[in-house]
Amino acid sequence: MEWTIQELAARAGITSRTLRHYDRIGLLPPSRVGANGYRYYGPAAVVRLQRILLMRRLGMGLPAIAEVLAEEVDACDGLRAHIAALEEERDRIDRQIRSVRHTLEALQAGAEPQMDVMLAGFNDRYEDEVVSRWGERAFQASNDWWHGKTLAQQRAWKQAAEDLVAAWVAAAKAGVSPTSDHAQTLAARHVQWLSQIPGTPTAEGDRERSIEMVTCLGDMYVDDPRFAGMYGDAAGARFVRDALQAYARTRM
Repeated sequence: MEWTIQELAARAGITSRTLRHYDRIGLLPPSRVGANGYRYYGPAAVVRLQRILLMRRLGMGLPAIAEVLAEEVDACDGLRAHIAALEEERDRIDRQIRSVRHTLEALQAGAEPQMDVMLAGFNDRYEDEVVSRWGERAFQASNDWWHGKTLAQQRAWKQAAEDLVAAWVAAAKAGVSPTSDHAQTLAARHVQWLSQIPGTPTAEGDRERSIEMVTCLGDMYVDDPRFAGMYGDAAGARFVRDALQAYARTRM
């Protein structure tokens, strides 16, 4: 029995992009690649993925998982890796505790407990996707940065993001060109907004990877249904993509 990459991703609750990343770094190659270029996964690969996901759930990083699976560590090194995994799990729980405290603070202040900002800190479910795109350090730095904010700071950040999205939507509805001065000003504002997030290439001043990041984000806004509707409709998402990618090509 074999599964395609899409079938395996759906059953495992991860993205096909994550599986491609695991293949690229040699952690989980497919059982075979068909003549059509499609990846296929058999029982042995599924067992290996199960072990990877279990260790990821424990908080282990991908390099440590690769070492365990390759059986390249001795007993002491294995124990050290396990301690490190437990410490990562403790840090994750500490971040969630801070988020729950924010919720308590909101309730005591009479705010609505359903507000997105209360849950926005629980972004660990996006960890595999962020790691596959930008690396583990990027996820850790950005996640710690977010969890370290007070409730008021989180709400202010969310409002700034909403204001930026609203400006994009208004520009798209006005029919301005993605390469116009107005659209490129919005693109510059968007990149500056991204540069405030630690761990991202824009924050670190890495020009080449920043261009790649902005270009990929533009594609994601169009391709990913979680984001495609953010900018009003598909045409709005394409407008944002085209403006960001034009900015990345000419002004970064």
